[in-house]
Amino acid sequence: MKQQLTFLLIIITILAKAQSNRFYDDSYQTIDNMLNDKEPYSFKTAVFSVENAYYQGKLDTEELNRKVRFLANFCNQLVDNRKLNYTERDGAKVSKYAAVYTVMCQTTPVIARNDTVKYKPFTYDFEDVFGHKELSNLFVSKLLNTQKGNCNSMPYLYKILAEEIGADANLALAPNHVYIKHNIKSIGWFNTELTSGIFPIDAWLSASGFIHLDAIKNGVFMKALNNKESLALLLVDLATAYNRSFPNNDGSFALKCAERAIQIHPYLANALLLQAETHTKQFQKLMREQNTKDIQVTTLNNPKAKELFDTMNKEYSHIHKIGYRSMPEEMYLDWLVSLKTERSKYEDVRFKK
Repeated sequence: MKQQLTFLLIIITILAKAQSNRFYDDSYQTIDNMLNDKEPYSFKTAVFSVENAYYQGKLDTEELNRKVRFLANFCNQLVDNRKLNYTERDGAKVSKYAAVYTVMCQTTPVIARNDTVKYKPFTYDFEDVFGHKELSNLFVSKLLNTQKGNCNSMPYLYKILAEEIGADANLALAPNHVYIKHNIKSIGWFNTELTSGIFPIDAWLSASGFIHLDAIKNGVFMKALNNKESLALLLVDLATAYNRSFPNNDGSFALKCAERAIQIHPYLANALLLQAETHTKQFQKLMREQNTKDIQVTTLNNPKAKELFDTMNKEYSHIHKIGYRSMPEEMYLDWLVSLKTERSKYEDVRFKK
């Protein structure tokens, strides 16, 4: 009887783990199908699939979609009921950009039941900016439920809303940061920064001191990501969530996500780092198994360990060569705050004309 009970517990554990992994596998498949054009592209669907995997199928996507529809309808009402002082041929597109920006960043009077109330925009949440305490603090679902977000969830939601109303929106990367790039006929490319609600010039990004010229040249930072490259970024998010859910995993899922993302965007630093860090963890595990902290002993006694060690060194060397530089978290927060404290220095003057 005791043996039967033990066997039953083992089976339950295996099934529970399989059930947990299924949500991540489903999300990966959804994103991969979009990348292979086997499923209609939807950034919103891909984002919610990642968050649903982390919540193990318990994310209320129906309620979240209702909130997205409400915000998208609000954007459409703004497009229909106001006229911009913009005369170029792409005015309809620019009007949509302006509407999403208004909903995301500006307090707006709204008539409801014969009364005028003020719609309050989303605000930046400085609590757990990097999701160290709780990964869901980076999620769009958290932003929709609390009206507070960060440089991950806010540009994601901006892109979702833009696509909901038939506009495009390009994500762009800086150290520890995501923002929006648009291209319009009157001025060309410009940046939209959701954390502060302004349009900073590129000099603000390079002022951080952590954007190497090679990183710009190779598209590591400041590149306008296309839709498939944005999906590649979500694969890294998916792997990060998986590692948080299953901290003692063997690294195979993370590597699958990283390798697929790199196929789409060879210079996607987040994916390259995920790959190198996963190989590092695998190497460290081999060191623990050999009960040694001596790298030379590990590599001499284990061919697999030597291969891993050589691989991860090549990967880190490549990451540095293409221009990636890490930015300390405290410096990042100071850099972010500089947008408000030195607004006149970094704001794009073309929007004041």
